Amino acid sequence: MSDIFSLSGRRALVTGSNTGIGQAIALSLAQAGASVICAGRSSVEETIELVSQAGGKAEGLKLDLADPMAGRDVFEGLGPVDILVNNAGIIRRNDAVDFTEADWDDVMNVNLKAVFFLSQAFARSVFARKGSGKIVNIASMLSFQGGIRVPSYTASKSGVAGLTKLLANEWAAKGINVNAIAPGYIATNNTEALRSDETRNRAILDRIPAGRWGDAEDIGGTAVFLASPAAKYIHGAILNVDGGWLAR
Repeated sequence: MSDIFSLSGRRALVTGSNTGIGQAIALSLAQAGASVICAGRSSVEETIELVSQAGGKAEGLKLDLADPMAGRDVFEGLGPVDILVNNAGIIRRNDAVDFTEADWDDVMNVNLKAVFFLSQAFARSVFARKGSGKIVNIASMLSFQGGIRVPSYTASKSGVAGLTKLLANEWAAKGINVNAIAPGYIATNNTEALRSDETRNRAILDRIPAGRWGDAEDIGGTAVFLASPAAKYIHGAILNVDGGWLAR
C-alpha cells in the first residue's frame, strides 16, 4: 500500500517560512517528500539549511507581502507548484479606541488581501495546466474568538476562515482542496514575551487541556496531512491545533 501521507514528487510554496510556524511547515513538508520553495521578506537561508540537513530539497524566494499584490505573478516561471501554504502574517496591538488606520491596513493587507490574491494566482496556474492542488491557510483561534487589543488581526483571521470556505466552495470540484489550520498558543519567538510573563503564562497553561504550549512542529505535521492524499476529501475545514483550548 502506498503511503497516503507522502508528498513525494510534489512542490510546495510556503510563505513566511524564515522562522517559527512557517519554518516548521516547510521542514515538515520536505521531510514528507515535497520540494519546498521557502518564501519570505527576510532571509530563509536557515530554513533551507535545516531542510538540507534533513535530506530534503528547498530553494528560496524573496516575497514581501506587505504589498498584497506582490504574489500575483509569482507562479510564472516557477514551474508547477502543487501546494500553497499561506502562512505569512503580522500583528499589531493597541486598544480599539486608539487603533490607527495604518495598523489596520498593514495587518489586513498581509493577513487577508495577500492570502486571497496569492491563492487566486495559484489557482489560475493550476487550472491553466489542468492539474490539481492543495491550499493550506493559517488561521487562528481568533478566527473564532474576539481576543483583545488586536482588532485588525482578529478581523483578518476571521476573514481567512470565511475565505477558506468560499474558495473551497468554488474550487473543490475543480481539483483544489482549500483548508486552514487554526493554531493555538505555540512556542515561537512571537510568543516569547507571553511565556516569560509568569502570571500570563500560568493563566494560559491553566486553560489548555493538554497542559502545554504547542510546538511549531505540531502545525507542520497538520500541514503535511492537509497537503497529502489522506485529506483528499477535506474541503473548507478549519482544523484547530490548540491543545484543546477552544474545546474548554
